[in-house]
Amino acid sequence: MACSSKQFCSISTLSDHFQPHFLASKHQLIQPFPSNFAKRCSKLGGSAQRPLYISSSSSLQGFGYFDEPRDVKPREALGPCKAYEAQRVQPIQINIEFDDETRELAAQKLKIGVYFAMWWALNVVFNIYNKKVLNAFPFPWLTSTLSLAAGSLMMLVSWATRIAEAPKTDLNFWKALLPVAVAHTIGHVAATVSMSKVAVSFTHIIKSGEPAFSVLVSRFLLGETFPLPVYLSLLPIIGGCALAAVTELNFNLTGFMGAMISNLAFVFRNIFSKRGMKGKSVGGMNYYACLSMMSLLILTPFAIAVEGPQLWAAGWDKAVAQIGPNFIWWVAAQSVFYHLYNQVSYMSLNEISPLTFSIGNTMKRISVIVASIIIFQTPIQPVNALGAAIAIFGTFLYSQAKN
Repeated sequence: MACSSKQFCSISTLSDHFQPHFLASKHQLIQPFPSNFAKRCSKLGGSAQRPLYISSSSSLQGFGYFDEPRDVKPREALGPCKAYEAQRVQPIQINIEFDDETRELAAQKLKIGVYFAMWWALNVVFNIYNKKVLNAFPFPWLTSTLSLAAGSLMMLVSWATRIAEAPKTDLNFWKALLPVAVAHTIGHVAATVSMSKVAVSFTHIIKSGEPAFSVLVSRFLLGETFPLPVYLSLLPIIGGCALAAVTELNFNLTGFMGAMISNLAFVFRNIFSKRGMKGKSVGGMNYYACLSMMSLLILTPFAIAVEGPQLWAAGWDKAVAQIGPNFIWWVAAQSVFYHLYNQVSYMSLNEISPLTFSIGNTMKRISVIVASIIIFQTPIQPVNALGAAIAIFGTFLYSQAKN
């Protein structure tokens, strides 16, 4: 009885303190919830078993403590209350604004990533179609000429239709471009001759030794000196290429020499390009277009003299008879993709540093080697794969030490 009396007193005190104006002054017993309250509440989307919380922006103004005076504030003075169900997620709006510099940096990184992806993909597609054409039509001089002709035609059409802005050149520009075009022509034909004789993977393994040629030519012909780590990085490049060449199952001397000559020619192309193109305001895309046109003029008479139209006609008829109309598509694809991948690589060089370009070039060779081995099912020994891995790793070390 004592316990119930105390409880009744506390309830009376609380009800007297918090009593809305529409309630009677007499105390009223609060009836329990009906038995079907949970069912009715579940139909309305609520839960009778979850607690209700009361929030107020005015920190529950008007609710005093028990020992405060018993004056109840009018309803208008009370802060707005909101009852919400527990475990209900309240959305929070977050506005994050980036400045112009951050947006430009993000756009630049996205642009470089797109360039790299296109560069590798186009290069892989070109090597696949180029090897298919050379297997059915073993005329590397004509194949190289068609590649340059397709790129030159594409750029002339782009300039004529104003898809791309034509470069502003003069006589001095073409004079400076001439040695670059000669080296580019030799390197392009030598690489195509190599791929006509050996597997694509073997050609690119040998071509991964291009940094060694670059250092040797710069050291003995130009008198440039390099730090010790650069010279040390040449050891795995030369050793890996030698190991891959010795263990190559389908080794061919012509194919090996073609890849080596291509390395040497492209080194001179880079040297001539750096010396002759300083101060020239021609972008990467237009620069390579002009390079292709001049290389086409240089290569065409040599291709006719070495192979000739009679051999081309006989070989073309034989290839179409064996392959069918798809052979024409192969020739067109390898010609177009050759120009596109080179054009994207020159466009990438305008946006990135030489170190990033060297790393990207190394990754490009890995993608070409792996893709060609899978598609053409090239037999490769573990020792040969080890040599390729050592050479490519040495190329990566060279790019790090050089820059």
